[in-house]
Amino acid sequence: MGASHEKKGIVCQDSSAHKVTEYYAAAVVADGHGSKKHFRSNIGSQCAVEATLETIERFYEDPEEFETNFPKNHKMIIKKIQKQIITLWNKKIMAHLEEHPVNAGERKKFTPDEFQAISPESYYGTTLIAAVAARGFSFGLQIGDGSLVSVFEDGETIMPMDYEEANPANITSSMCNTNAAAMFESFYIENKQVIAMFASTDGLYTSFGSDNDFLDYHTIISTQLPDMEKFEAAVVKNLVKRSHYGTEDDISLAVAVNEDLLNEKLDVIKQKVAENKQRAIERKASLLNK
Repeated sequence: MGASHEKKGIVCQDSSAHKVTEYYAAAVVADGHGSKKHFRSNIGSQCAVEATLETIERFYEDPEEFETNFPKNHKMIIKKIQKQIITLWNKKIMAHLEEHPVNAGERKKFTPDEFQAISPESYYGTTLIAAVAARGFSFGLQIGDGSLVSVFEDGETIMPMDYEEANPANITSSMCNTNAAAMFESFYIENKQVIAMFASTDGLYTSFGSDNDFLDYHTIISTQLPDMEKFEAAVVKNLVKRSHYGTEDDISLAVAVNEDLLNEKLDVIKQKVAENKQRAIERKASLLNK
């Protein structure tokens, strides 16, 4: 929970989830919008991660067929996955609204005209980021801000999709937009083994001073993954610190990791950490000399 939410008594609007099967591992996060009209965004974010995992599971109903078809038709299939996630999300939030109609306490923050102008989908507005590590390939999708980071077997750490600050007029792409299915970003990578894929809400990215620092952080925490209990404790402590001294926003982090490959390549990742540290020193020196 973000420090600002603790101070104001606001619920955590982030949600995260993961699923591991014989064929794939998926890590998903969603960040409910903070503005007034999105007053059920914490529920919207939960519905988003549920809809995503259920949709991916549905596409994997016949794993062998999916693994055969996906590399050849990944662009088309990812678009279908995105559309089905939006469709399922809408079903979930409308079912919630039917079961829990808007109450007087939720309405009182708006004038009658203001409330009438808000679409029901907007009550639940949220972003979404999903990372899927599969056999022979990896892919991901995103709508709105937040980040997805991939760490590969050679230690290379990248954001395969650009971080989105906001669209013109400060409008963030959202699951609640009428053209949401067309607002996704996505990526697909094959023939390159992925050690770990991290999905995080924007409170993490915005707590760093640069993309280099943000990526270096993910390389560092990858070396902690062999001991998951210590990893979780260290990361939670760091995220709490970043929330209190950074943006004060909610922060969620989900990771899919290939444990066997990680253990095999751990020395490579540690060497990359050392190289990144030296480059960071050089970058700082370069800035001081300007």
